[in-house]
Amino acid sequence: MTGPLAAGDEITIGTPIPGVSVYVLDDTLQPVRPGEIGELYIAGPGLARGYLGRPELTAQRFVADPHSSAGTRMYRTGDLGSWSVDGAILFHGRADDQIKLRGFRIEPGEVESVLGQHPEVARAVVVPRTASVAGAYGLDHGGGPQLVAYVVPADGSRPSPAELRAHAARFLPEHMVPALFTTVDTLPLTPNGKVDRGALPAPDAAAHAAGRGPRTPAEKALCAIFAELFGVEEVGVGADFFALGGTSITAIDVILRAQEFGLELTPRSVIDNPTIEALAAAVAQKELT
Repeated sequence: MTGPLAAGDEITIGTPIPGVSVYVLDDTLQPVRPGEIGELYIAGPGLARGYLGRPELTAQRFVADPHSSAGTRMYRTGDLGSWSVDGAILFHGRADDQIKLRGFRIEPGEVESVLGQHPEVARAVVVPRTASVAGAYGLDHGGGPQLVAYVVPADGSRPSPAELRAHAARFLPEHMVPALFTTVDTLPLTPNGKVDRGALPAPDAAAHAAGRGPRTPAEKALCAIFAELFGVEEVGVGADFFALGGTSITAIDVILRAQEFGLELTPRSVIDNPTIEALAAAVAQKELT
């Protein structure tokens, strides 16, 4: 690749140099297929013997090479990568940055890369919010952390949470789509220029509960349900189920609460109509048919 990288471009680190072999392996140290992400291991005659004077670190990083019959070692880089179709190595972040969310292993850098491909996004950072923090903002659903995306918009842009979520959902599985999107002007940095993830502001769930007040009985009922479930004092009809941190588990809660108001909803109706205004209109349409 020539020229500077643009936001969202794939980062390539080229091909192995002479005397060095590179493996892209899964958790069982088996090679992954081209396009799949694994951890990068280095082997071959050009590999060092270990860290000078640091036997413990050497034992951690220089491990037996199961793909060699010569009893050699390979170096565990801690980097995540994949093979491209032309034999180059694509970089996907660090293995130690991975998080486990609801039983899934997620690489935040992969989510950030997808968000960075949106034309109105200059940069994105994705972090998990623990229950103790997320719960205070209406995000603690299902008993675990939620993914929160912090987005720096491109000049003159202001993408909505709904737009960002729809974009992410086109390229990512459901468990990797952030529950909440927060727009920030800049990202906090550490003294060495890296993003200071610990200094990111707490997400403001109330900002995603905007819109006019409810008018119809269905809108009033759904506003009350959303306010209770997401811990937001005032909810307008523009409140978005996903932007507030809704999950498939929360959708069931919405359906059960709606039944108490005489409203019949399905999981599909909640997913296809994430705002209160759209969901109330869907209920009214169903009653007419």
